Amino acid sequence: MRRCLTMVRGLAVIGCASLAACQTFSQDGGMSVTADIAGKTLDKDVVAIRSEEDEAAARAKVERLLKRALTADSAVQIALLNNRGLQATYNELGIAEAIRVQQSLPPNPHFSVTRITGSVETEIERQIVASILALATLPVRSEFATERFRQAQLAAALATLRVAAEARRAFYRAVAAQEIVGLFAQANEAAETMTKLAKRLGETGAMNKLDQAREQAFHSDVTVRLASAQQRAARERERLVRALGLWGNDLKFALPKSLPALPKRTFALPKVEQEAVRRRVDLQIARIELDTLAKAYGLTNATRFINILDAGYADKLTKDKETGENIRDRGFTVSFEIPLFDFGEARVREAEQTYMQAVNRLAQKAVNVRSEAREAYRNYRTSYDIAGHYQRDVLPLRKIISDEMMLRYGAMQVDVFTLLLEAQQKLNANAAAADALRDFWLASTDLSTAMAGGGTDSGEASNVASPNRSGAAAH
Repeated sequence: MRRCLTMVRGLAVIGCASLAACQTFSQDGGMSVTADIAGKTLDKDVVAIRSEEDEAAARAKVERLLKRALTADSAVQIALLNNRGLQATYNELGIAEAIRVQQSLPPNPHFSVTRITGSVETEIERQIVASILALATLPVRSEFATERFRQAQLAAALATLRVAAEARRAFYRAVAAQEIVGLFAQANEAAETMTKLAKRLGETGAMNKLDQAREQAFHSDVTVRLASAQQRAARERERLVRALGLWGNDLKFALPKSLPALPKRTFALPKVEQEAVRRRVDLQIARIELDTLAKAYGLTNATRFINILDAGYADKLTKDKETGENIRDRGFTVSFEIPLFDFGEARVREAEQTYMQAVNRLAQKAVNVRSEAREAYRNYRTSYDIAGHYQRDVLPLRKIISDEMMLRYGAMQVDVFTLLLEAQQKLNANAAAADALRDFWLASTDLSTAMAGGGTDSGEASNVASPNRSGAAAH
């Protein structure tokens, strides 16, 4: 009897201690880490839409931003408020918090009642059974869930940085594509005017058929390139639409006519590798995962032989039908798994290898982060130099050449072919300069993501820009 009461009291003490360690839901739904990282890295607001009021507030801010021509910063802010994929990630954070709270609660005891009626007596047996092992490992399991919740917070922050980077890249590409459409549209208009003039001159005999054919060929080439540029601009605009999560009337948003000007100077990062290793959110997630696996490995070692251990209080009431006497018996029950075949070695080996797998992945990720930071910084500096070269040297020289060529054509010192060749080279140089400026802003975004996290660019823009660059090589 005393042993039974002692066990029941022990269960009660453990249960009370477990209840004291129970977690509760946070007021912000775990968004504090994401908001802090987004505020420091992006200087933007983030919100997890959990109610109609949250949705209305976010929608009102998006509508205000869409009334003006977009900028890179406003595009990022719209994406952070309006991208539903990002909101789904915030829902994952809410799920992780619910699991954290659930894992901090002690296991519910099992209550059973058995009634057996015979010819002589009636037996009523009551049992309350609780898992001792679950209670004993509750603090560790709660700590696991807390670490996973912290990992989910950083994962939400990483997704926020990724969505912001994608929106910024999509904005730069859409604006650059639209700007190139403007360049080819102006060239096409001028070529169309020259073609009409050449036709009239040919009718009067002032221009031969060869020069007329060259002029028409130039016009046709510009027309085709304009159509290609328009198709590309439409594609880039749709990518921006997807990044911002827009639809319906929101698709009427306006873009600026040109990209932001090249900054006067670049910023130096003498310790780019160390900064990346210190700040990268994905590295922080990997470190937390490694710590969690280390604790899980210790728990697996501790429970390798006894994986199920239940104990409880048993109460049996027997009633004699003839005398009507009630006989009450009390005691306790204990059940556990006998390691007859499985001694837990496989589980321990699995936990050990999983831990070492995380160690190796973290080491490789650290190597990759350092390399990505160096590469991103070199691309940033190189793209700045290339864009500056176009702005300072190539375009001014092209203007001088074009002006002098027009003077010589007016003085009949050069023919139409030479003039058309110069016009084509000038058009290529302007398009290549726009691509170079776009590549710089993309490289700037890639450098930010290489330092903080969010994913680097796929390099698609540089591949698309190559035809214009090749056409301008003859400057």
